[in-house]
Amino acid sequence: MSTAQTPRPIDALDMLEADHRAIEQLFDAFERADHDDFERKNSLVQRACELLTIHTIVEEELLYPGAQNALEADRRIDVDEAYVEHFLVKTLIERFANLRAGEDGFDGTFKVLKENAVHHIEEEETVLFPAVRKTQMDLVAIGAKMAARKAALYERIAETAAAH
Repeated sequence: MSTAQTPRPIDALDMLEADHRAIEQLFDAFERADHDDFERKNSLVQRACELLTIHTIVEEELLYPGAQNALEADRRIDVDEAYVEHFLVKTLIERFANLRAGEDGFDGTFKVLKENAVHHIEEEETVLFPAVRKTQMDLVAIGAKMAARKAALYERIAETAAAH
């Protein structure tokens, strides 16, 4: 009699990695967009900024504090670095509040945003997440909280969009 291996339930890190893939797809779509397709570029940047904003919120509220407590002292620097990288990404996102495709700085700002986010993703997936996976953190429970928080944040975005 063979014992089939039960798949591991989706957890917080799986959800965050799925976010990473979606963000990377938006970066790739921006790279493929025609230089003067300003409507598409604006749309892709808006979507990327929404995803990145929600992603950083759930990481900072629900993953990083627990990781900071659960990780060995020599790994906590990875969480500190992640917070700083988030600060840089959020600062770049803020620039898009007053910047539209076709304006000076738009493409350059998005390129730097992409470079910072790709670097952050790589470090999370190769250093931080494997270290977090070795802790006793309940990543399934954190994932459930993340899903609820993300749903609330997306609802707020939809309400804001409907009001305008």
